[in-house]
Amino acid sequence: MTLTTRVKTARKRTLSSTLWLERQLNDPYVARAKREGYRARAAYKLIELDERFHLLKPGLRIVDLGAAPGGWSQVAAERVKAQEGKGKVIAADLLDMAPIAGVEFVALDFRDETAPQTIMAMLGGKADGVISDMAANATGHKQTDHLRIVALAELAADFARQALAPGGFFVAKVLQGGTEGQLLAQLKREFAIVRHVKPAASRAGSAELYVLATGFRGN
Repeated sequence: MTLTTRVKTARKRTLSSTLWLERQLNDPYVARAKREGYRARAAYKLIELDERFHLLKPGLRIVDLGAAPGGWSQVAAERVKAQEGKGKVIAADLLDMAPIAGVEFVALDFRDETAPQTIMAMLGGKADGVISDMAANATGHKQTDHLRIVALAELAADFARQALAPGGFFVAKVLQGGTEGQLLAQLKREFAIVRHVKPAASRAGSAELYVLATGFRGN
């Protein structure tokens, strides 16, 4: 029998924050992340994507956009063997991020026109993969939230076009709702295969999806 932790609504805690805390306390991926040393449950989304599609190979150069707190960077560094000097991981975010072994962090706005050149200089060449688990702060209005998260994915795709080497891959968070049609059409022109994936680690009730584009055709 699975025991469920209930959280009482405190005076200074809203119902929504109480429900969020209750989900966290009862989330097996949160508990697993603590046991295995990952900074966020989101690490298991990238782990599943990699195990299904074999994206992260030793020696690859990876860029993690909007990387903080660093769960995806941890997974990428482990799997490209960055700590052993075989691959490289550059983590970029406007927010500061605590150091991770095998990861080089740069505080910048990836939307800046100089960002791709800055990051490619750190990599020593073009990237083999651009990954993004970014999400805009939720407003509670479904259509607005869809538009905002797709806008971030489109900006990440613009970055990937400049930074990726031919044959590279791109992963970004989107939401179910049909607002990403233009993004998908563009990616299908630029990559050999484009698919939607919902990892098991995404919460069941969430509209969260990931767009995975592989086989970049190059500029």
